[in-house]
This record gives sequence, structure tokens and C-alpha cells, in this order.
Amino acid sequence: MKSDSLDKIYREYQMDVYRYLLGLCKDHFTAEDLMQETFCRAFIHLDQTQNEKVKPWLIRVAYHAFIDKTRKDSRMKTYDSDYFRSLPDLDTPEAQLMKSENKEQLYERLGRLSEQQQEAIHLYDIQGYSYREASEMMGMKLSRYKIVLYRARQRLKQDCMNGSQTFLEVI
Repeated sequence: MKSDSLDKIYREYQMDVYRYLLGLCKDHFTAEDLMQETFCRAFIHLDQTQNEKVKPWLIRVAYHAFIDKTRKDSRMKTYDSDYFRSLPDLDTPEAQLMKSENKEQLYERLGRLSEQQQEAIHLYDIQGYSYREASEMMGMKLSRYKIVLYRARQRLKQDCMNGSQTFLEVI
């Protein structure tokens, strides 16, 4: 594959990569930085990929960029300001509180899953990729992906039954 086709690849897959990274890091600016890092890495190794497997390859590159950033950040001490997260929205305060509590509970419950199960839930249930696309992005067979996803859902469901909410209310 020629390096001059990077523009075409960028235009075609930038939003998919961005949405995937935004779901992983839950921060707009970090997702943009990681997207830029992903396409820089893609430019360097573009000749090594196959034409029909570009999207799963880019998602895998994005995931590795996210892991690298997570490892780097874990070595650094950072202080997070909650000021910007508490800015008012158009929703009522009550609705906003309910949404944030549900999201916090979901992310807390997702955090109890293995990393592989978290990614399986994220790709299929949150990002909306097909089973086949998600399994390719995770680099596993379709049948194995379905097993991982099923077990992750069962664990979330069991966790929700131990709490006060139903599984559907959380997702």
C-alpha cells in the first residue's frame, strides 16, 4: 500500500478511530491526541498492512497507542479538576444527576471485568460494531469473541442483580 493513500484512509476511518478512542479514554482531547498518534504510527507502517484489513488494523494500532499512554500516565502523578465536568447542560439537574450516576455505576461495573471483556462490551454494545468487526479488532476468532462477550454480559448482569438496578437500566 502506498503512503500517499494515508489521506484517503484518514478521511474514511478518522471518525471510527476517534469514537473508539473516546470510548476507551472518555476524554475528547486525549482521544484527539491518541487519534493523531494512531495515524502517525499508521503512516510509518502503512506498507505492511493489507488493503482489506485497514479498519481492524487501525483499531488495533489505536488500542496499542491507548495502552502506551495509560502506562505512561500511570508513571506520572496527575491532578484531575472536576470543575469542567460540572458545567451545566441543557438537561435538568435531576436528569443530569441520574445520567451521571448510571454512567458511574456502569463504568465501575465494567472496571470489575477483565480488560478483554471490557473491550468486547465496548466495541459491540457501546460503539455498535458487528460481531465480526469487533472480533477482528480484538484479533480473535468470531466464536471466541462471542464467548468473551457473553461471559462479560453475564458477569455484568450478575453484578446488577446484586445491586438495586436491572441490567437494562444500566446499559
